[in-house]
Amino acid sequence: MKQYYEGVISWASILDQNALDQAVKLARAEGVAGHIALMPDAHPGIGACVGSIVPTHEDTIIPSAVGVDIGCGMTAVETDLQARELGQPQLAELVHRFGRSIPAGVAGDHDGKRIPDAASQWLDENPAPDIDWTGRRKARSPEQRAVMQLGTLGSGNHFAEACKDETGCVWLVVHSGSRGIGNLIAQIYMDRARKAWLDAGKDSSMADSANLTGGDFREYIARMSWAQRYAKANRAIMMTAMMNDLERAARPFDARRRFDCHHNFAALEEHGGRTCWITRKGAIRADVGELGVIPGSMGADTYIVSGKGEPDSYRSSAHGAGRMHSRGQAKRMFSVESLRELMKGKAWNDRNAKRLLDEHPHAYKPIERVMEDQADLVSIEARLTQLVNYKGA
Repeated sequence: MKQYYEGVISWASILDQNALDQAVKLARAEGVAGHIALMPDAHPGIGACVGSIVPTHEDTIIPSAVGVDIGCGMTAVETDLQARELGQPQLAELVHRFGRSIPAGVAGDHDGKRIPDAASQWLDENPAPDIDWTGRRKARSPEQRAVMQLGTLGSGNHFAEACKDETGCVWLVVHSGSRGIGNLIAQIYMDRARKAWLDAGKDSSMADSANLTGGDFREYIARMSWAQRYAKANRAIMMTAMMNDLERAARPFDARRRFDCHHNFAALEEHGGRTCWITRKGAIRADVGELGVIPGSMGADTYIVSGKGEPDSYRSSAHGAGRMHSRGQAKRMFSVESLRELMKGKAWNDRNAKRLLDEHPHAYKPIERVMEDQADLVSIEARLTQLVNYKGA
């Protein structure tokens, strides 16, 4: 359901006025090379809406439009296990196993534990970039962060899940990104873009949407690209751990399908006969037949989709449900009791219920509404119901 505004095309039937105003304003920003596309899950963010697609010219990019969790995304595996093979004891065991094999939380890392061989090997082949982090918190160097957090979940809306589809097949799904090292890269270049903008005497109200050009642009692209690869490797390492955990809790199984999709990233693409940077902030690429993963909120269903290649969305779709209430609002508005009620029948780390209140399902848009809004962007291949939900608190 497309809606047209000044410089913006939106698919959101639930759209905060602040998000729309932010998108309209961004459409006039320096370096923007076309309309802004807003997905059904769009909500305000720093510099650009979460749930937006921003095109920029070949020689410039807006780092805040990529966001602070560079390369954040999803990996899904379809197994030949049937949900009926997993009773409540096995599901509860999976929560425990995920908690042991996947460090989670804001500071969750491998400190004091053995770093996975796959993480060490990946970093040997893809060493962390040399970053000038003068003035930043120096508890750990960027290189140390990269080593300690490769193969870790993080916090917020990141999760590791076991689900079942309509046929009873068990799926594993993990959601995470580039952790502290990606955040550091993002913050450095967002600050650099903002400072250059203000030093040039430009409109201060647009500083959060400042673009990078020249040497800063080339530096950022190299480091952003590395962070996107790091994020994908991060998910791959956790997925391997999850598959091992599931085999131990159930039985050996075959993986029928496995795929990965970023939803905070930029890529050089051709649209409308011209090449430009397409930045997806809280959006997945949905080219014709391209598979993607779109989760709902904690406790809600997840959708496996294939893209339809809609040109006005820059061949993109929503990445999830999208927040309606901030984390602070959610903690004030909702109760532990209501969270427990909504998670009834699922295995989850319920001992952390109070610390997970900001992820309360009612803090998000209904995922069913999001999917209805984007019927012309993706086709639904499978609908997954949660069996196990593990989150960092």
